[in-house]
Amino acid sequence: MNKNLSTKLAIIVAILVFFLFGILGIPKDWSGKGLLASITDRIHLGLDLRGGTHLILQVQVNDAVNVDSDNAMARLKEDLRTHKISYADITKPDPVNHPEMIVVKGVPPDQTSDFKSIISDRLPEYDASSGAENSWTVSMKTQNLADLKDHAVTQAIETIRNRIDQLGVSEPEIAPHGLGKYQIIVQLPGVDDPARVKEIMQSTAMLEIKQSLGGPYSSQEAALQDKGGVLPPDTVVMSGKSIGSRNNEGGETWYIISRASAVSGRDLRTAEPTTDENGQPAVRFILTSEGGRKFYSFTSAHVGDYLAVVLDNKVQEVAVIKEAIHDTGIINGRFTQQETQDLSMTLRSGALPAGIKYLEERTVGPSLGADSIRSGVQAAMYGMLAVLIFMLIYYRWAGVNADVALILNLVILLGFMGYFGAVLTLPGIAGVILTVGMGVDSNVLIFERIREELRNGKTPPSAVEQGFGHAWITIVDTHVTTIVSAAILFIFGTGPVKGFATTLVFGLLANLFTAVFVSRVIFDWVLSRKQRGEALSI
Repeated sequence: MNKNLSTKLAIIVAILVFFLFGILGIPKDWSGKGLLASITDRIHLGLDLRGGTHLILQVQVNDAVNVDSDNAMARLKEDLRTHKISYADITKPDPVNHPEMIVVKGVPPDQTSDFKSIISDRLPEYDASSGAENSWTVSMKTQNLADLKDHAVTQAIETIRNRIDQLGVSEPEIAPHGLGKYQIIVQLPGVDDPARVKEIMQSTAMLEIKQSLGGPYSSQEAALQDKGGVLPPDTVVMSGKSIGSRNNEGGETWYIISRASAVSGRDLRTAEPTTDENGQPAVRFILTSEGGRKFYSFTSAHVGDYLAVVLDNKVQEVAVIKEAIHDTGIINGRFTQQETQDLSMTLRSGALPAGIKYLEERTVGPSLGADSIRSGVQAAMYGMLAVLIFMLIYYRWAGVNADVALILNLVILLGFMGYFGAVLTLPGIAGVILTVGMGVDSNVLIFERIREELRNGKTPPSAVEQGFGHAWITIVDTHVTTIVSAAILFIFGTGPVKGFATTLVFGLLANLFTAVFVSRVIFDWVLSRKQRGEALSI
């Protein structure tokens, strides 16, 4: 055997060992169960094989637009007051369908120039157009509105991903759903409590600390009556029912709370479960340096007043400010231990920018996943076995060459998946089977070309040389075009489509190597052991 052929065989063996390690790693137990456990540790199973929850969510992007326009309206009121521009009323006429639209009525004609300057300087993302009776319509610009909605979806994906990651769900799929506008697809393999996951994903967990100006009251009417039927400026009546309400034996209470927040969830650094002075479960939060500075400034100016901890527009706790507070606080609320853990997690991961609506929910049980694995593996094995037998019968000893290449192709494909942490799905198994078919196609192209050269009177070495030389261009062409198609499926597809594309791409790359390089080396090795003029079994 010549030195060049020995080097090529060594390369093939080294690649085989390398990808076997990608499949198995270093098994702790060499028994059948131990090897299977090692494989599943390296190659992760998708939702349809492992079981779990599949959700499609609709992001209520108008919620985010409403928040932005509410803030814009508050800034506009303040600026008009500062610049002494009079107006009759500022409203949002259709907050449900057109939350981006603000209507300002009664602006004097001699102050329109100043009004337009305020809009252009202070609200650059809005346009102002005049209407009848000295009214102005202030609307968010089209591009800004589209960007805000897209950002709401992106932020919702990141927030949900943060929460799911903290739950410890392995290999979750959280991405935009290409089949619907402002939709998100969520796939959670192996989830055993989908109800809890849904609750955590949908919770906004928006923390605000505000001044309490009255309460508790037994009803909203009682709160209004205490203030003579008219609420003080920039205040709201807010429910005081706790998040831990399932253990709350008391009735719902009401408070009069300032609209403005001393600090909010954006000023939060972290949150963690703890216990209060009575040993009951609670949540301890720590503010950022900027949040701590604002909190200290607020509490210093309001010593003796009451402070309300507000979570999701519900008052969790009201306490008197005995002294200035810096950056740490505790939320009580008759929580269970589990509730404090969930609340801490949602606070740490940030608030959703908008509400979410569940459009679709499917649950795949572990038994169904096991049936899918069994059926898929059986289909792959039967298909592979049929191909191997056919190649042996039709191409005789050259069929062994093809069979070795196909087996090595499968090893490289699974090794790729193990190294890259790819998720194997049921469509992914279909991709494996399709890869086997593509591998056979490549061998058929090469072998038939060799047969043709032999019929034309070429010697076996020359026929092999010509067969590979003429067929490999066609093989590369077909594989590259299929890889491009699979790459497009991966980029624009979701879930199972990506699983199919992943295995197909890895399989085609492996097939290029086995069909063009490995098969050629095996033929060269066989020819090196034959006598000159001896026929080639093909």
